[in-house]
Amino acid sequence: MSLRTGHIGLNVTDLDRSLAFYRDVLGFALLAEGKEEGRRFAFLGDGGDQPVLTLWQQAEGVYDGGRPGLHHLAFAAESIERVGEYEAALRAYGVDFQHEGVVAHREGAASGGIFFHDPDGIRLEISVAEGAEGAPAPHESAPTCGFF
Repeated sequence: MSLRTGHIGLNVTDLDRSLAFYRDVLGFALLAEGKEEGRRFAFLGDGGDQPVLTLWQQAEGVYDGGRPGLHHLAFAAESIERVGEYEAALRAYGVDFQHEGVVAHREGAASGGIFFHDPDGIRLEISVAEGAEGAPAPHESAPTCGFF
């Protein structure tokens, strides 16, 4: 037996703001939520009944990529066209991107995607395994997803 990811849990500072982002912009479905004072959370899925992402309102401040913990969260899209649709929705929402447009995971790679931050500054990626051929690579020899 080998392990696989069950779901990802993120600490957020404002559940309503994060829920709007992950549900309304990225398209996750709300499976369950708890909004008792001091115990706010939301379970999000991708159409099934199992959570993919859980949001826990129990953080203060902003995400610090220089501390131990989550480096980034990567989502896989079904096509490069779908990555473009996410990019358009994120731009309409006002998200800041790490790189301009779709970038390759490394020089000459067929894989690539978009890199951006959620409302708390958590680093996110939406990418595909192929379809990004010819896209620029921000770093010549280092993986793009490693340095943002």
